[in-house]
Amino acid sequence: MNASGPSIEQIKENMRATWMAGDFGVVAKTIAGAAEEFVARLALPKGAHVLDVATGTGNVAIPLARAGCVVTGLDIATNLLEQAQARAAAEKLSVEFDEGDAERMPYADASFDAVVSMFGAMFAPRPELVASEFARVLKPGGRLAMANWNPASFTGAMFKLSAKHVPHAPGVVPPVLWGDEATVNERLSPCFKDITTQLIPVLFDLPLPPAGAVEFFRTYFGPTRVAFSRLDDAGQKVFAREMEKLWTSANTASDPKSQTLVKNEYLEVQAVRR
Repeated sequence: MNASGPSIEQIKENMRATWMAGDFGVVAKTIAGAAEEFVARLALPKGAHVLDVATGTGNVAIPLARAGCVVTGLDIATNLLEQAQARAAAEKLSVEFDEGDAERMPYADASFDAVVSMFGAMFAPRPELVASEFARVLKPGGRLAMANWNPASFTGAMFKLSAKHVPHAPGVVPPVLWGDEATVNERLSPCFKDITTQLIPVLFDLPLPPAGAVEFFRTYFGPTRVAFSRLDDAGQKVFAREMEKLWTSANTASDPKSQTLVKNEYLEVQAVRR
């Protein structure tokens, strides 16, 4: 690390390691229904060439392929791509999964009819490059659709608490700014038109008490797992206690000893390439 902080190469390598930590596939299963609803709302036509940026384990890519789209999924985490490929193979779906970076995508200009990203590209450290790459690989008139956790959401509160204990690297802006309407318009307006946003509710429903929910994310969700790993024992205990307090306060389950039911939300963004 130099005086101004880690290099972008170090930041990228740390990000790859973060998403390969734990097992995001387990977490992804809890929001698979929300991904299917996201895809259904888009109603992309059969035969459309669609790129799913930061595809993870294929939560969006798989239902797109089921709907008849020609789908490519891109991600920096090879272990997640392996899970996505296995899911597609199990359903006998043809999806191309590639290792790559949302800030420098390995595709020619104007390659896709639509670009989508659900809880994925929002984590890339240089959003201006992500927006530029979205525009570059889209055909003129092509559609962009994103689902991004917003600052006021429960996930936004989780990220804020994590950043309190383990701050972002210098110069890296909070990912949830992709869930802020004004910021989205500022980032996309140079290359996109007809930008629309709407808040979409989604439930976190876990068959665990709040303490178990914290342990679930600590075990399987890479960013939470890595945040804990960067703290000493005392710091981990404080972080766990505050995280459990957050989950407990948001829990609406009738039996909080056996279930955690949290009302969450995200910002759905749609735009058209100029």
